[in-house]
Amino acid sequence: MKFRTLLLGAAAAALSAACTSTAATETTLAAAPAKADAPAAAATEATVMVGGAETYPSRNIVENAVNSVDTTTLVAAVTAAGLVETLTSPGPFIVFAPVNDAFAALPVGTVDNLLLPENKATLTKVLTAHVVAGDLKAADLIALAAASGGTATFTAVSGDTRTFAIEGAAADVDQPNGVIHVVDKVLLPN
Repeated sequence: MKFRTLLLGAAAAALSAACTSTAATETTLAAAPAKADAPAAAATEATVMVGGAETYPSRNIVENAVNSVDTTTLVAAVTAAGLVETLTSPGPFIVFAPVNDAFAALPVGTVDNLLLPENKATLTKVLTAHVVAGDLKAADLIALAAASGGTATFTAVSGDTRTFAIEGAAADVDQPNGVIHVVDKVLLPN
């Protein structure tokens, strides 16, 4: 499912502003290890392909995202912001996950600047602008948008109001702690 952000709020320049440094907990992500019952799970689980990798409904948001070549920048950002533990918790969360091309479309140097330890608060704000509490599938989002004149509005974990218009084919990437909807833009916080 692709979503087109209608209201972005802040300018990209705000992303480059330095923030107060906070102590970071080191978390390293690696490809999700195969579970003991992986062959059985693969045979019984309906998977969705994201970035050339199958995502499994039995794996959490982080376990699935780390295996996709399309979300390596997002995974690096989640790690740098210290949000791995949050996104592996029970949730549920709706994650509007920007692909690498979405990050690449930001002004040159923005991503590198955001990944600096002293910019952790800004990075966290950017990332949590992509997360909504809940577990809405594509059909739910389409129904909400249709009932509201073609758009759906949510409050992100960051506190920002997000308004989305639905475009293209619907595809849910389900996890036990929520659902991922791939987006083609980085959502800037207000």
